[in-house]
Amino acid sequence: MDNLVIVDLGSNSVRMTINEIRPDKTFREVARYKEDSRISEGMGDEKELQEPAIQRTLDALRKFKTYYEALPHLTVKAITTAAVRQARNQAEFLKRVEQAVGLKLDVLSGDDEAYYDYLGVKNRLRVADALMLDVGGASLEMVHIQSGKESNLISIPFGAVNLSEQFHLADKVFAADFFNASIFLRKRLRDIWWLHEAQNKPLILLGGANRSLARMSRRQQQILHVEQIHGYQLTSPEVFRLFSMLLSKSLAERQEISGLEPDRADIIVGGIMPLVLLLQMLDSDRVIFSESGVREGIIHAYLNHDYN
Repeated sequence: MDNLVIVDLGSNSVRMTINEIRPDKTFREVARYKEDSRISEGMGDEKELQEPAIQRTLDALRKFKTYYEALPHLTVKAITTAAVRQARNQAEFLKRVEQAVGLKLDVLSGDDEAYYDYLGVKNRLRVADALMLDVGGASLEMVHIQSGKESNLISIPFGAVNLSEQFHLADKVFAADFFNASIFLRKRLRDIWWLHEAQNKPLILLGGANRSLARMSRRQQQILHVEQIHGYQLTSPEVFRLFSMLLSKSLAERQEISGLEPDRADIIVGGIMPLVLLLQMLDSDRVIFSESGVREGIIHAYLNHDYN
């Protein structure tokens, strides 16, 4: 039995899965881990990774290494996405990671990240026509799925962390800041020429902010197994109700919401805003949550010899 480890350094958290690869080239996830390293924190207009965030990330990667380094028949694939992709000190950071833990991070392009998200969704959710939305810490990816196939995709360099920092959405949200953020997002989204083709279609949701939305809903409904959100659906009015509730609260009050991780409370408004605007723009009636995304997409590509 081979062991395939996927390390995924995102803009808000670093995640790892350990997967058993069977002889028939199917796989089984045996463990998953997450650390909230927030590598994108404080990058600002200079797009420079900051030392405290780098140290948090290196600490998380060192911790993860202790979980996999003794596994037999081991292959490790390590990827990173928007924050490192955008960073002007990217080369220095990649070198430090390799020196510290022996990992060579593959910096995915925005289009690659969106495509692997699509592969992960395609192999776990049977949805023929939808818009896939993955909101990360420093980027969002969208894929238009038609007849079960990828039609158009895009990656845009804003997400939960940088939107929250740029428009002051971390604590109590003021009307002027909310208005400015809405104008900014609407303009960027309306510039995507193919987006109107997803009119009236459901949205498939990936990413930490979106998963938090599902967990909050399940907590409020007292549904057992709160973490089991794959395939869970919400109507658009229910999404709007939850978002309105988040907007009405201060940071301290959000940190007390059941189902919302306290260390995500400062970026949850910025993380959910793109979804809320898209539901309005496309007149979509529901959302569907996916637990599969870029990591699962890379596993499928690796098993089919499409990822080296």
